[in-house]
Amino acid sequence: MTAVPTVGAPAARAPGAPGRPGGGPPPRSLGPRPLRRIRWPYGSGRRPRARTLVAYAFLAPAFAMFLIVMLVPIGKAIQVSFYDWLPFPGAENTWVGLNNYQRALGDPQFRLSVVNAVVYMLVTVPGQIVLGLGVALLLQNRLPGRMVFRVLFYLPVVTSWVVVSLLFRYLFATDGGFINWVLVEGIGLVDEPVGWLDSRWTAIAALCVLGIWKGIGWTAIILLAGLTGVPRELHEAAAVDGAGYLRRVWHVTLPALRRTLVFVSVMLVIGSFNVFISVLLMTQGGPAGQTEVPLTYTYRQTFNFLEFGYGSAVAVLMTVVVLILSIGQMMLANRAERGE
Repeated sequence: MTAVPTVGAPAARAPGAPGRPGGGPPPRSLGPRPLRRIRWPYGSGRRPRARTLVAYAFLAPAFAMFLIVMLVPIGKAIQVSFYDWLPFPGAENTWVGLNNYQRALGDPQFRLSVVNAVVYMLVTVPGQIVLGLGVALLLQNRLPGRMVFRVLFYLPVVTSWVVVSLLFRYLFATDGGFINWVLVEGIGLVDEPVGWLDSRWTAIAALCVLGIWKGIGWTAIILLAGLTGVPRELHEAAAVDGAGYLRRVWHVTLPALRRTLVFVSVMLVIGSFNVFISVLLMTQGGPAGQTEVPLTYTYRQTFNFLEFGYGSAVAVLMTVVVLILSIGQMMLANRAERGE
């Protein structure tokens, strides 16, 4: 005979069915619980406009400092550039209009300083990017003592420009310099010491070596941060397809670092036109002003000859030049990215 189930009695649990051994409801799920809704700390009745005002209140101190330290001096420099400005109390400043700008554009010494800055840029920017990328690729690997190497490569970046400029002036000195000692006494490559800082191009070469050496660490750290965002799967897929290391760097790493490289190149271009301390301490703009750069030229015209109006005009012109170069770099990079 077959047993007839009683009305209201629990159904028999099939073998393997969920539930407790003695019957009863199944155990509670151990999965993730739904997230609770986080309430806005200012209450639900506040308008979005009030939240925006709170954000502006936090930004106000930093913006006020930026206004005082940056924007106000820039505006004052633009104003001074239109005057024959005298820094003496009670002196009358004469309005000269665009005469200071015309004088700067027609000054051969100013044009020479711009050419020197462009040469410095064309040498140091690619040099720092190429060597910095090599260092970043090297530090990306799991080498023993990797953190020590990172510190050593970044140490020149945090070292004072005054200290390293004086050090390189000693290294490239004609009499008693370490470079000449190596060339003459060490390997016997030359018979007489080379006057590195006594002629235009050798002095600019020494300045470029200093600029590249000091900037490699910064470039490497920025590019190393960008390398962390390159998917490892892309390299693995390229390796499966038979691509070697250099081909993977060219076809995988560099395209993925495009935005980082644009940022680095823009910052390095700006920095190359702001070179000042190394030129002032290593060559003093000599010989005969042949290694002058825009900032040293502006400094001498302003503080040696008290040409504050003319010096301000030169500074404004260089600001416009650097701004145009930076915007042009970003536009070319965006156009190349859209072209792909």
